[in-house]
Amino acid sequence: MATALLLLGSFGIAAAWILLADARGTQTSWMAVIAAFDAAWLLRLARARPGVFRALAGTVATVLAIVIANFGIVASQLARPMGMLPWESLLKLGPHHAYTLASLANAPVDLAWLGAALVIAAVASR
Repeated sequence: MATALLLLGSFGIAAAWILLADARGTQTSWMAVIAAFDAAWLLRLARARPGVFRALAGTVATVLAIVIANFGIVASQLARPMGMLPWESLLKLGPHHAYTLASLANAPVDLAWLGAALVIAAVASR
C-alpha cells in the first residue's frame, strides 16, 4: 500500500512541478522540498513503520519525483520550438539527452534545492 501511494504521489507532485515550471519558465527547483514533505506525509498516511526503511522510502520517492520532473521539464521546453506537444517530446527524448539538458539548466542554486530536499526527505520521513 505504501509503495503504491508513494509512486502515485511522486508522479503527482512531479506533474504539478512540470506545470509550474512550464508556466514560470524556470526550473522551480524549490518544488523538490515540497516533494520531500509530500513523500513524508504520504508515508505517515500509509502508516508505514517509523525507522530507517521509512526514511529511505521517502528519500527514494523524492529522488523519483526529481528525476521525473526534470525529464518532463526538459521535454516540455524542447517541445515548444519543435512544434510538438510535451508528451510527444517526452516519448522521443532519450535519457542521455535529457540528462545533458537538465545538467545545463540546473544552476548551483537549483542543485542546492535538490540536495536540501533529499536531506529534508530523509529527516521528515523517519
